[in-house]
Amino acid sequence: MAVTSDYALPCGRDVEQVWEAMDLADEHTRTCPHCAAVRESLQVLRAATAEMVREEVEPPGDLVSRVMSAVRADVRRADVVPLPGDGLARISTRAVAAVLRYAADGVDGVRARGCRVVEAPESTVADPLIEVELSIAITVGRVTHETYEEVRRRVLAAASARIGVRLAGLDLVVSDVLEG
Repeated sequence: MAVTSDYALPCGRDVEQVWEAMDLADEHTRTCPHCAAVRESLQVLRAATAEMVREEVEPPGDLVSRVMSAVRADVRRADVVPLPGDGLARISTRAVAAVLRYAADGVDGVRARGCRVVEAPESTVADPLIEVELSIAITVGRVTHETYEEVRRRVLAAASARIGVRLAGLDLVVSDVLEG
């Protein structure tokens, strides 16, 4: 185990050199008061670490449920965007992204990759709007304007019909070309 330090001792050596030579102390390390003090501190540290390694610790019985509660809480805090209505209903951006990726995957020769969903700056309670950036992969031979427009049409339709939101912007990014 190496100790990383840029701390030079007054004698010119650094803590890492003392650590590396702790068990094979040369004449300087044995007689230098600075190296001897560091060596003594490192030996205490090594003994404490060895004691901790030997100590058997039993995890709390409710550890898994505590971890899962934290994970669930994190998901609940995920980014959300408004749904049409009174402004109280909101939907997770992950859920919106999943629906929009599925719509893009429905186009022959296209596979959705990443999808970023954010509330549009011009969104209002009366007219909630979202902006979407969807990256896709298209199969060789299918990279045409028609394929691109079909993806755009299906994503816009899914946003409106399946989720009930309007898109203020839809940026389609071809991130990969797949072999046929």
